[in-house]
Amino acid sequence: MKKLKTTLLLFVFIQISFGQKLDIINNQAIQFSIKKEKDTINFVLIDTNLEEIKPVFLFCQGSLPMPLFVQPATENMWMIGGGITNFDIDEIKKNYHLIVISMPKTPVIVEEKHLNKSYCYIPKEEEPEEFDKEYVKADFLENYESRAEKVLNFLRKQKWVDNSKLIVAGHSQGSKVATLIALNNKKVTHLGLFGANPFGRIDQSIRDYRKKAERKEITWEQANEYIENKYQMYRESYDKETLSKNPDLLAWKSFSRPLINDWLKIKIPTYLAYGTNDIAADLCDLVPLFYIQNAKENLTYKRYLNLEHNFFEVQEDGRANYEKEHWTEVMNEFIKWTKK
Repeated sequence: MKKLKTTLLLFVFIQISFGQKLDIINNQAIQFSIKKEKDTINFVLIDTNLEEIKPVFLFCQGSLPMPLFVQPATENMWMIGGGITNFDIDEIKKNYHLIVISMPKTPVIVEEKHLNKSYCYIPKEEEPEEFDKEYVKADFLENYESRAEKVLNFLRKQKWVDNSKLIVAGHSQGSKVATLIALNNKKVTHLGLFGANPFGRIDQSIRDYRKKAERKEITWEQANEYIENKYQMYRESYDKETLSKNPDLLAWKSFSRPLINDWLKIKIPTYLAYGTNDIAADLCDLVPLFYIQNAKENLTYKRYLNLEHNFFEVQEDGRANYEKEHWTEVMNEFIKWTKK
C-alpha cells in the first residue's frame, strides 16, 4: 500500500505532542508545516506560545507570491505576513489565534535579493518579472481552498484551539478564498470580506477600460478592442489545450468566479468592508440589493468613504496617500463585530 498522501512533518508532532522547542520565526510567529505528496503547506501562528486556548482567526491574504518574512542582507528580518502588519495584531490576539498560510510554492522566509520591486518571490534575480513556474500552476482558487482546509483540519485537533468559533476573513483575492472556505466548511462561524469584487476578477478589467474611455485616457475604439481581447482571453481559459500551454490563464478562470452567487448561499454572519475609491469593490454597492431581494439578513456592510483598495485615503489627484492609512481601524471594527 502507498503511504498516506497527507502526513504531518515530524517536527510538528514533536513540538505539539511533547512540548519541545517550537519553530519560532523572528520572535513573532510559530511555523507549522503539513506535507502532502506534491506540496508542503506552510502556515504561521502569529504568537510565540500556545498557553492560551482561543478560537482561530484565519486571514487569507491577497494575490501574488509574497513571502511571510523577508531576510535582508544586512538588516534584521521583518514580517509581511500577508498584510497583517497593517493590523492591530495585539488586539486580534486578545481573542483569537491569528493564522496566515504561506502562498503555494513560495518560501516562508525569502532573502531580499529574491524579491522584485513588489516584494514578490522570484527564483532568479535577473528575471524580476518571472514567478516560480510551480507557483503559477498552483495559483488557482480551488487549490487555495484545499490547502486552507488541511490547515483548519489540523488546527481543529489542537488542545490550544477553541472550536466553538472559527473566523475566516480575506482581502482582495483572499476574499474569494475565504468565501469558498465558508461556503464548504460548516465549522466557519463568521466570514469577513475586505476589498472584495462581487463579480469575480475579469469584470474589473472591463470596467477599468470603460472608465478610462470616459476620462478620455483612451478612445472608445481602444476600449472596445481591449474589452474584446479580454473576452477572447477568458474563452481561452476554458479551452483545455490552450490552458495546458498557458497555465497563467488558470488563475483568471478560477478567480473570475462571481462571488455574489456564493455569498447568497452562505447563512453565517457575513461582514463586507470596502473603500469607495476601490475599483475592485465598486460593485459592492449593489450587494445589499441582492440580499434584500433574497430576504437574507446575515450581511453587515461598511462603506469607507474616499479610501482605496488597501484602505489608504485618496488625494485630489486620485493617488493614494500612504501617510493616511486606515487598515487598523477597518480590522478593529471587524473584530468588534465578531464578538457581538
